[in-house]
Amino acid sequence: MSLFFVFSLLAYAEGDPNGGKRLFKQNCASCHRIDKRLIGPAMQGISNKRSKEWLQKWIKNSEKLIKSGDVDAIAIFEEYDKIPMPKYFGLSNNDIDDIMAYVDFKDTVEVESKNAVNTSNIKIKYTVNYHLLFIISVLVIVVISWVVLWFYKAKLPLYINVRFVYFTFIIVLIFISFYAFWQWTIQIDINTGYQPIQPIKFSHKVHSGTQAIDCQYCHSGSRTSKVSGIPSANVCMNCHNTVQEGTDTGKDEIAKIYKAIGYNPETNKYYENYNQKAIKWVRVHNLPDFVNYNHSQHINIGGLECQECHGAVEEMDELYQFSTLTMEWCVDCHRTKNIDVAGNKYYEEIHNNFKLKLEKKEISVEEMGGLECGKCHY
Repeated sequence: MSLFFVFSLLAYAEGDPNGGKRLFKQNCASCHRIDKRLIGPAMQGISNKRSKEWLQKWIKNSEKLIKSGDVDAIAIFEEYDKIPMPKYFGLSNNDIDDIMAYVDFKDTVEVESKNAVNTSNIKIKYTVNYHLLFIISVLVIVVISWVVLWFYKAKLPLYINVRFVYFTFIIVLIFISFYAFWQWTIQIDINTGYQPIQPIKFSHKVHSGTQAIDCQYCHSGSRTSKVSGIPSANVCMNCHNTVQEGTDTGKDEIAKIYKAIGYNPETNKYYENYNQKAIKWVRVHNLPDFVNYNHSQHINIGGLECQECHGAVEEMDELYQFSTLTMEWCVDCHRTKNIDVAGNKYYEEIHNNFKLKLEKKEISVEEMGGLECGKCHY
């Protein structure tokens, strides 16, 4: 254990890293990463750069700290294009201490663990070059047919043996046809890059990027249910009852929301007895009906970030399908993703048994049964 790790824990000894991890993912992860700049600065070593009291003031109300003339607060505000940080009045000082403890704990322990090579956990992944395999197969067939005809049938030199020429041609044609058919079938319903035209020009880059709105604010179902859900118009109106003009699209696109829900922006009132209309969003990510995928399990238990599957949505003007969403893609993740067993009381006994059985500290999703057919197909 390094001295830096000890000092980091002492700096926030009263903080709980486990509780801080949950708070960080809920409140901070949409704008911050530990080791790199996102919308906001990297959190790595932040407790060594700022005092605890300063961080508490900044996180709760950065605007107030800027107006007070604080030099550091003004410098950060200017550096990050004057994008205001959301106010977190609901976070107590203890909550902020927990977040900083998690940042320091993750910074030191996880970075060190990534740098340390554990050869016992390395899995060699074999990949097949199907193009090369096809060529080799054809050559083998040709050679075999050549030898067979030479020993049993050929009475003329092979290059003028009509039977040999026909036989070789048919074999090669069969292989080429099979290979072309196979290449075509494996691409069915793989829609990477799919980017349909939506009824409203909604920009994830503006909302998730510039405005730093948490993905789960709009897609709240991702925390509690199988599907993430598409926000209803009343969720849009939480902001657009006051924000009535878009930076790039003006009033036209926001007016479509008003028309759907029945809102008069001039009087700031809803029409009475209005027949509201659904906004017919076009679905981008679509799994087959026989696949059971649960968002809440992957987010709450697996600790996945939205970007791991959907890409950097905060940089997308129009959303598109980032990943292949194939079975191979899911299986690869289950093979490489380790389960966070620290402080998990519910699975504590089974995790301890696995540690003894496998003789290692890290347990992948695969080793916990993540590749069983019934996990995704039942």
